[in-house]
Amino acid sequence: MLIEQHPYPPLSFKGRKEKKMPNFTGAKTKKGVSLMNYLLFGASGLIGTHLLPILEETNTVHTVGRRNNSTINVDLESEWNADDLPDRIDSVIYLAQSEKFRDFPESAESVFCVNTLSLLRAFDYARRAGVRTFVYTSTGGVYGKSDEPFDEKCSLSPLGELGYYAATKMCGEIVAENYTPYMNVVVLRPFFVYGPGQRKDMLIPRLVERVRNGQSIQLAGEDGLHINPTYVEDAVRAIQQALSVNTSCKVNIGGPEVLSLRRIGEHIGEALGKEVRFEQTDGVPARIVGSIEKMSRLLWRPRVSFSQGIKMYIDSLL
Repeated sequence: MLIEQHPYPPLSFKGRKEKKMPNFTGAKTKKGVSLMNYLLFGASGLIGTHLLPILEETNTVHTVGRRNNSTINVDLESEWNADDLPDRIDSVIYLAQSEKFRDFPESAESVFCVNTLSLLRAFDYARRAGVRTFVYTSTGGVYGKSDEPFDEKCSLSPLGELGYYAATKMCGEIVAENYTPYMNVVVLRPFFVYGPGQRKDMLIPRLVERVRNGQSIQLAGEDGLHINPTYVEDAVRAIQQALSVNTSCKVNIGGPEVLSLRRIGEHIGEALGKEVRFEQTDGVPARIVGSIEKMSRLLWRPRVSFSQGIKMYIDSLL
C-alpha cells in the first residue's frame, strides 16, 4: 500500500495542447553524422561526468556551472541571466542539484535556488532559444516510501529525512509541466545512481567505506532498506535516449534488481574480499523501489547487475 500522508496527485502532461517543435539539424556535420547543440547543466556531477564525453563524440556540448572546466561560468545558487548562453540550442539537459541537499534548514534557500529557481530560468531560456527537447532529472525520492514499486502514475509524497530536497525537485517537475506546450519535456526520476567518480558521502560509497574499514552496517529489521540501485552507465544511456523522445513524459530510472541493504553489503564484501558486519535495529525497513517497465520500453533496459557495477566502482578506487 502507498503511504497516504499528505499525498500530492501525480503530475500529468495529458491535456496539454501540442505544439509543432522546430526541427533543428544541428550545428555542423562530421563524417555524415548530424551534430546537435546541447546545453548541459551539472556536467561535474556523477551522471554528468559520464554523459559529457559520450555526447561530445558526435555533438557540440556547452556546459554550465561554476567549475573551472565549465564552458559557461554560472553560479546556480545566485541570480543569473542567460546573456552568456547560446542564442540557439537544440536540447537542454538539467542534471544540476544542490550539494547542500542534506543541510536543511540552514541551506534551504540555496537548495531551492539550484533545484527549482535556476531550473525555471533554464526553461525560460530554452523557450526563447527554440529548444526542441528539455531533459530534467528529478529524483525517485518524490514518491516517498511504499511496499510496492513506484510507477510513474503513483502519487507524490516527498516526506522524510530528505523531504525538503525532494519537495524542491517536485516543484521543479511542476515548473517543467508548464513548459510542455513549448517543447518536449522529459522528466527523469533516478533511483540510487552509483558508479566511478561518485561523492564519498552518497549511499553506496559510504557502505563501501564501512565494509573496507571493518565497521558494521546498520539494518532496520532483519534485512534493512530495499532499493533498486542504478549503475551510472545505465542512467547515461537512458538520458541519451531521452534526447530523442518526441513527446513529453515522466520516466523512472532504476536498476534491474531489487536488493536489501544486507544483500548490498554482502556484494560489497565479496568485491572487497572482506567479511561484512551487520547490526540490526528495531526500525521498520523501508522500500524505495522504482518500476523500470516504462524506462525499459521507452528509453533503455538497464543491464548492469549490482555485482558487476560494484566491482567496477571498487576497481575505480584502486
